[in-house]
Amino acid sequence: MSQLQTIGIVTHSERPHAQELGREMLDFLHAHNLQTWLTDDWTPQAHASLREHPDAIVAIGGDGAILRAVRACAPYGVPVLGVNMGYLGFLTAITDPQTWQENFIALLEGHYWIEERMMMNAQVLRDGASISSHQALNDVVISRDAAGTILLQLYIDGDWATTYHADALIVASATGSTAYALAVGGPILPPELRNFLIVPVAPHLSMDRPIVLSEGATVQVVVSAERPRESVLRLDGVEITRLKPHDCVVIQASELSGRFVRLGQRNYFYRSILDRLEPRIHNYNIPAKLKFT
Repeated sequence: MSQLQTIGIVTHSERPHAQELGREMLDFLHAHNLQTWLTDDWTPQAHASLREHPDAIVAIGGDGAILRAVRACAPYGVPVLGVNMGYLGFLTAITDPQTWQENFIALLEGHYWIEERMMMNAQVLRDGASISSHQALNDVVISRDAAGTILLQLYIDGDWATTYHADALIVASATGSTAYALAVGGPILPPELRNFLIVPVAPHLSMDRPIVLSEGATVQVVVSAERPRESVLRLDGVEITRLKPHDCVVIQASELSGRFVRLGQRNYFYRSILDRLEPRIHNYNIPAKLKFT
């Protein structure tokens, strides 16, 4: 494994403990003679530092912060090392931030590997013209904007497949199969797969089973004019645009890949996810007895 020379650190701007941890990491990397920088700014202007092609980025936060870092780093091929400061941390390599120092030592000694995961490209067509195009790692979700359901026409490789009368429709990657799609009953896909998973949310009198598509499939979702409600397109949980009747969302495998720095064994996935799915009880300072007076 090649020697790391430049490592950037990005922290969650609204988590003071993440910023404090980032400064400790900065001092540690400087002490080991590595070039490094620290930021909590992930606006497009801040991405200029990625054009200098650092060897890796350390992203401190929850899965949302990791997703944001991966989307920013993907065009430059820069891998991301996630440090969990959130709740689940499905995408993080360091799940316990208190162990960061020993993990960094392993990293600098070359005990790591790079995992690549498929990303998705979602393009919105309106009146036959493209109005936006964005990348996602987890999922593309078309959901209702207000009360009531939406009507969505699903096409696979250009052929009509079915019509969903539902609260939302999720098109997920294998990575996203452990996110929103899992929460509504979808299956878990191994992260190395390049398949799409389609899962409706609260379908009513329509197809209610998840569908796994073959690698290389193209998904088109058309907002039906028969139920003219405005709907919302979200990628990785971020609102992208409002959709109108007849709008078409075209989803394909992206040319970009999400790259992750991994410190554990290559067969880490199943043990990692099962550890998170096993029942856990948290107190969260819940009072032992409710008082109504």
